[in-house]
Amino acid sequence: MRVLFWFCDRFEYTPALKTIDEAPDAAPGRHERAVVAFIHVEPADLEAGSSAETKLVKNAKWMARKWDVTTVVLHSFTHLGEAKAEPAAARALLDRAQQRLQKAGYAAFQTPWGYFLDLDLAAPGHPLARIFKQLD
Repeated sequence: MRVLFWFCDRFEYTPALKTIDEAPDAAPGRHERAVVAFIHVEPADLEAGSSAETKLVKNAKWMARKWDVTTVVLHSFTHLGEAKAEPAAARALLDRAQQRLQKAGYAAFQTPWGYFLDLDLAAPGHPLARIFKQLD
């Protein structure tokens, strides 16, 4: 799994292009003062014994604590590597990560699944505002 974490003062999205036919209709969204995780799920992340999901949750919580926020947005972003997990399995992993974050007291959300999104974000120029992690 590869993840590009952003701390955003503002993160907005609007569904622009549907890429998975069975994806439900989606609405625009906006979050303020949030950790946004651009997540590339790889096939190895779905194998038995993989710790990628747990590491995703732990890293998101770490970054949220650094910025003293409780909002985490998970965004499927299959552009950080070559190998891509099957879409339904990747979505299931993100669903589990979202549930784990919510159980830990975070307001966790996902961007609409199966769409390319128009994005508008504001992020501070700070070294902890953008962090890349490869979670093996």
